[in-house]
Amino acid sequence: MKIPRILLAAGASGSGKTLITCGLLQALVNRKLRVASFKCGPDYIDPMFHSRVIGTRSRNLDTFFTSPSRTGYLLGKNAQGCDIAVMEGVMGYYDGVGGTSTLASAYDLASATDTPVILIVNSKGMSVSLAAYIKGFLEYKKDSHIKGVIFNQMSPMLYPRVKKMVEEELSIEVLGYVPKVEDCVIESRHLGLVLPEEIPQLKKRLEKLAGILEDTLDMDRILSLAATAPELKAPLSLGEEDEAFDFHLSESVRIGVAKDEAFCFIYEDNLGLLQGMGAELVFFSPVHDTHLPDNIDGLLLYGGYPELKGEELENNVSMKEEIRKNIQGNMPCMAECGGFMYLHEEMEDMGGVFRKTCGVIPGKCYRTPRLTRFGYVTLTENTSVFGRDDLGEIPAHEFHYFDSENCGSGFHASKPLSKRGWDCIHASKRLMAGYPHLYYYGNPRLAQAFLVQCLKYKKERQGEK
Repeated sequence: MKIPRILLAAGASGSGKTLITCGLLQALVNRKLRVASFKCGPDYIDPMFHSRVIGTRSRNLDTFFTSPSRTGYLLGKNAQGCDIAVMEGVMGYYDGVGGTSTLASAYDLASATDTPVILIVNSKGMSVSLAAYIKGFLEYKKDSHIKGVIFNQMSPMLYPRVKKMVEEELSIEVLGYVPKVEDCVIESRHLGLVLPEEIPQLKKRLEKLAGILEDTLDMDRILSLAATAPELKAPLSLGEEDEAFDFHLSESVRIGVAKDEAFCFIYEDNLGLLQGMGAELVFFSPVHDTHLPDNIDGLLLYGGYPELKGEELENNVSMKEEIRKNIQGNMPCMAECGGFMYLHEEMEDMGGVFRKTCGVIPGKCYRTPRLTRFGYVTLTENTSVFGRDDLGEIPAHEFHYFDSENCGSGFHASKPLSKRGWDCIHASKRLMAGYPHLYYYGNPRLAQAFLVQCLKYKKERQGEK
């Protein structure tokens, strides 16, 4: 499959990857190109910004969650019919699992998909040293995949001289620069960037940035570089890797999916896999809706920012009661991170107030001063979940400033390349609830087991044996 593609990477977080990626996406859209975008790693917020630009859902590509063949399959599946695929890297280009490996780094993704890389270099405070900095990234790995450089926060006066120096000394193509643009900054908070809808006149800001990039980047050369990407070697189906990918329910089930400003950390590919297995997804808002959708057979409560909407969630008594009664009445439910917090008896909000929540899980969730159990983990079962005890290893990740008095013990979480681990997650025949975020393509048998229980619940609800 021929997919023109590039990956935008940087030497460190905070180098301007997201802003430049969004500006480049907007410039490509303005050129009437069909664009697919991807974020490297377990990130929810950056894809939201991408999606606002390109008008369709951005996806994640994560080589900790998926093998190279699965990663290539997802790239091909989600970029099919597009003129160009743009990937945004994560952290520093070579930074991977455990802080000591390149596994799941942007470099790892470039290698798995054979994608040309453009290195974004924050040039603030540097001139000649930029050549040494870039040389280090080019030579650290012989197959660095780095084919071009963009300078961020560079003076227009300095750029021509630095471009000439770098291209002569390093034989790497300099593809442009980005000047400092004060009113195009994307703000941050405790879990990363703010959400797109919270930024005033976001579209106007991105249009301005796209106009600047048309002048300061060599857009034609960037498109030419993307076109040099070799044909993508990826399977057309994943059934041979795991037969669960070919699973389909004998009849459809309706799944209620919480989705609003409090519950918004959702992998689009998770939803697509569930739909492919026979689920009808019905979205609802625990913040704004007073009742669950009618005739649902299961619940999905993903993560987000429930701590920012504590008062609204507490005051929506009818929603909390329906969720509690349905789960206690054996409706299957998967809840992760923010959704898990919402199922507790109480949850501390960002103002330090403990709010009454659903009351499914005994105990409280409370704020901590730092990230708690941050990063990738591999889950293994301590007990059966959704009637299965043969799911095998499940890749997951955690990212939260809150903790619980009652984290559960249904699974054991092991940190990769480390001896550290802990028990977590409430697991039963109809419930899986805990802090870890799940990506179903990492282990599709979990999604299969959940849907099988949803179908059983549907038949119980309809009075069938």
